[in-house]
Amino acid sequence: MSFFEGFELEHVDVGTATLRMRHGGSGPVVLLLHGHPRTHTTWYRVAPLLVDAGFTVVCADLPGYGESRRTVGDFTKKAMAGDLATLMERFGAFSVVGHDRGTGVAHRLAVEGHAERLVVLDGLPITEHLERCDDRFAAAWWHWFFFTQTDKPAEAIINRDPDFWYRADPAKLGPENYADWWRAVHTPEVVFAMVNEYRAGLNVDRHDEAADRAAGRLVDCPTLVGWSLQDDLEELHGDPVAIWRTWATGPLEGVTIDSGHHMAEEAPEAVAAALVAFLR
Repeated sequence: MSFFEGFELEHVDVGTATLRMRHGGSGPVVLLLHGHPRTHTTWYRVAPLLVDAGFTVVCADLPGYGESRRTVGDFTKKAMAGDLATLMERFGAFSVVGHDRGTGVAHRLAVEGHAERLVVLDGLPITEHLERCDDRFAAAWWHWFFFTQTDKPAEAIINRDPDFWYRADPAKLGPENYADWWRAVHTPEVVFAMVNEYRAGLNVDRHDEAADRAAGRLVDCPTLVGWSLQDDLEELHGDPVAIWRTWATGPLEGVTIDSGHHMAEEAPEAVAAALVAFLR
C-alpha cells in the first residue's frame, strides 16, 4: 500500500497554531486524531480505506505533536480543539475520531458542538481515569504522573536519550510512519509539547471535564466507543461503554478491536470497517 497516495500535504496557519495535515478523498468528512507519541502518519493504512469507502479524510498532527506548532504554550484540550476547529472550517461539517490522547481533543470538539459524530478509541475522559485511579492504574500508567513533574522536568530526562525512552518496531510501524515518528520524538520542542499536554490533562483538563459534567454539558452527537482487546483499558476500568454513558446523552455504541494499543497500525482493516459502519 502506497504511503498516503492521493493525499495532499499542507501546513496550515490557523492563527494560534500552524498545523500539519493531510487530506484526500470525497464525501462525508472525517478528522482522524492520533495519540501519544505518534503523529498523523499512524493512520497511513486506515485513511486510504476510508477514502475507498467514500469519505473525505483529514489527518492532522495534534497541536504541538509532529510538525504542528502552537504560537503559545497552551496545550489544554480546549486550546488544541480550538486550533483544529479552525482548521476544519474549510471542510464544513465533519465527524471526529480520536485515539489515545487524541480522544481528549475529539471529546472536546464534540462537547463544544463542532463534530457531527464522535469516535473514541482506547480512551476515557481524564476525570474518569483519575477518579478510578488505584495501585494497578498507577503502576501501569505511571508515565501520566512522571510527565507532570516540573522540579525535575520529564522532558529533560527524555531528551537525554529519546531512543531509550521511546521505542518502536519499524516493521510494525512501516518505514515512512516510523521515520516520521522518529523525527518527532527526537525533536525537543515536540517532547516539551507532549509532556505539557499531559500536565494540562491533570491540572486543567480534568477540571474542565468535571465542570462540563456538573453543568450537564455532555456529548449529544452519536458516539462510538472502541477499545483494543490486547490493551488494558477494560481490564483496569471495566466496560468503557458504560463509563462513556455518563458523558454522553446521544446514541452510544461500542466495538472491540483485536489488536494491541496502536490499533491503526496493527489492525487497520478492522479499524476502518468499524469506522465505516458507524459513520455512514
